[in-house]
Amino acid sequence: MWTVLAGVFLFVCGMLFMAWEALGRRQLSNPSTPPSHDGRGRDGPGRDGTGPTLEPEQQGLGFLGFGRNWPGLALMAIGAALLLFG
Repeated sequence: MWTVLAGVFLFVCGMLFMAWEALGRRQLSNPSTPPSHDGRGRDGPGRDGTGPTLEPEQQGLGFLGFGRNWPGLALMAIGAALLLFG
């Protein structure tokens, strides 16, 4: 019973760690964007259809790399092993 609970805890902690690595180290909002030239400001979409966004510019897929996520993957693997064999 305790091994299953420990496995669930480690698996969830691994998922939370990976989410923190993906979102926690960069600014997700950009309040210093200049207002658009059509008079709509920062609240509405500009001429190109883009408005204020939470996606960082040019993030790419670097946040999915093994180098930054190995502790989370290790926690998930240990938790999955405890769930399977516990």
